[in-house]
Amino acid sequence: MHSLIIFASGAGSNAKAIIEHFKKDGKAKAALIVCNVADAGVLDIARAEEIPFLITDRVKLKETMIIEQMRDCRPSLIVLAGFLLKIPETIIEAFPGKIINIHPALLPGYGGKGMYGHHVHQAVIDAGEKESGITIHYVNEHFDEGNIILQARCTVEGNEPLQLAARIHQLEHFYFPRTIEFLLDQTVTA
Repeated sequence: MHSLIIFASGAGSNAKAIIEHFKKDGKAKAALIVCNVADAGVLDIARAEEIPFLITDRVKLKETMIIEQMRDCRPSLIVLAGFLLKIPETIIEAFPGKIINIHPALLPGYGGKGMYGHHVHQAVIDAGEKESGITIHYVNEHFDEGNIILQARCTVEGNEPLQLAARIHQLEHFYFPRTIEFLLDQTVTA
């Protein structure tokens, strides 16, 4: 069985979709949830699912202790599911080609520092885009610049970011677990 480490900062809807998918599928399990917000909803999910979790911050994320805790989980993939801190190069170097992220827009547009959640959706609407979507990509040392694995699209209707966010969440919850599954199928377990 594959081991996943999930990084999340908020409510954890993508983390929950991934956990639920693999509870049915049986190919993987979340071995650790890493979060930088002490009262984030994703920690409630971790507690309910009895998944160990780690609360960190910008400074602690750079410590070797975090890398050792992650190595102990022997992750096949590290999944950023709404994690709002930049992943330090030390972690990227420790887990080359094993860290993926989901972004709520079609990269390379609407990516980079500060482009998350409603900020992305409002920027897409303000630009008059007719289409938005999600991008699942590998993580490198720059925000939202890693190689793209998958993009899925939806229409932009009206000027309400919450409506666009709802359509984006549907895409995320469907495609993210299945993309992870596809990537795991390409990986040999240790």
